[in-house]
Amino acid sequence: MRFQTLEDVVVQGKRVFVRVDFNVPLAGGKVADDTRIVAALPTIKALRAKGARVILASHLGRPKGGPEAKYSLRPVADRLAELLGAPVRFSADCIGDEAIAASRALADGDLLLLENVRFHPEEEKNDAEFSRALAALGDLYVNDAFGSAHRAHASTEGITRYLSPAVAGLLMEKELEYLGRALSAPGRPFVAVLGGSKISGKIDVIQNLLPRVDALLIGGAMMFTFLRAQGKATGRSLVEEDRLDLARTLLSGSDAAKLILPTDTLAALDLEGNDTGLVVPAGEVPEDRMGVDIGPATMARYSEILRGARTVLWNGPMGIFEVPAYAHGTMALARALADATKVGATTIIGGGDSAAAIAAAGLEHEVSHVSTGGGASLEFLEGKVLPGVAALSPRTGGA
Repeated sequence: MRFQTLEDVVVQGKRVFVRVDFNVPLAGGKVADDTRIVAALPTIKALRAKGARVILASHLGRPKGGPEAKYSLRPVADRLAELLGAPVRFSADCIGDEAIAASRALADGDLLLLENVRFHPEEEKNDAEFSRALAALGDLYVNDAFGSAHRAHASTEGITRYLSPAVAGLLMEKELEYLGRALSAPGRPFVAVLGGSKISGKIDVIQNLLPRVDALLIGGAMMFTFLRAQGKATGRSLVEEDRLDLARTLLSGSDAAKLILPTDTLAALDLEGNDTGLVVPAGEVPEDRMGVDIGPATMARYSEILRGARTVLWNGPMGIFEVPAYAHGTMALARALADATKVGATTIIGGGDSAAAIAAAGLEHEVSHVSTGGGASLEFLEGKVLPGVAALSPRTGGA
């Protein structure tokens, strides 16, 4: 690791400002899904065990310019206390006299959760004074919020100008280790699977991964832009007309042999699941139908390729997996990744819809790593420098 981690700092008796990703769904005043809270527990427990005075900060939702009760982190404090079996103090603001007093009242091992940093518009503006006010709460900074690392906000980037050292938490370290190794030193064969609806959202990922992988499997609606670029019939399937030239360029490039398209698709009359669909060759979709999933022959082919892989990276569903009738391809892929993991492959799920899909399949614990950051993992795979990562203090000695 080129940046500092928890191993590089002494935290005993210090106020440690930890940026976490507690952007979780709420229902009825309670946390509806605590996955992201659970993901932060190793860092929180490690800091408490070392005698740190832990101050946690996060955003939740998209409040419009000020405090909104429905986006309060109070329910998160309650759930965190339940998970830890320890009290969690709460500050009704993330800056100011109350927050400073609460931070100074902490004893070794105590926990304080600050109110939603996005209740201040200055957070997303990366305002210098707001960053300085956050920094006043701590003695050193830990970023454990990979899901927000692609944003140059006050609590992810600006604060590090006034509070140092800035080190990676255990979750951040794990995310960067898995994703970084996949890009720089993967076990081979290295297979990437990209799905989702549009090429436009994955252009940079495709272009960055294609030279690095041994095979790139395409699924989701983006397959139809490639197929249309080959002059094949796609019916009413989603096609990005303005990306056809790009698709042709990719299909004729030096790495085109690595780009593998589905051979069959499930073609339906609607997107709601009223029609269970008809399996047709991928390039022969009837005019009145649209592709909603990969077909069984493609599922079998992709599963066979994954069985021989040593590193697998998956980002994007194979079809409209939210509709049970159109989820078979995505679920088959999830099972194939779990099977590959059992025989020694390193399997990485790139957050977002892919994380939701592997969870829906009940296989999130059967793969090597499920990223907590959809947008962040996508930008990392595009080869971009994430502001929250760039802001971490470098490890001295070039280690």
